Amino acid sequence: MPIFEASTVSAVIDHMNNDHPEDNLLIVRAFATADATAAVMSDVDDLGGTWTYEAGDATAELTVPWPAPITERAEIRREIVALYDTACARLGVEPRPH
Repeated sequence: MPIFEASTVSAVIDHMNNDHPEDNLLIVRAFATADATAAVMSDVDDLGGTWTYEAGDATAELTVPWPAPITERAEIRREIVALYDTACARLGVEPRPH
């Protein structure tokens, strides 16, 4: 049984894809492949975030577990920020202030 309502999942995905497309790509490049050329968040649940991405001629999916367990909507942002910070560290990119 999903822990988050469909409207919550949709709102998070819309926010990430409309307001943070570059963060989606950064996360995929850090956790999947540096060859990714496009990425969108496609799902979110209590276990992690999922991104669909393009690399070369292929489309693939990546699910990254949250660094810490979550049970509430407000914790989703905290965990996406943690993934973003880890991605920046892995890629040697200066993170922007949160």
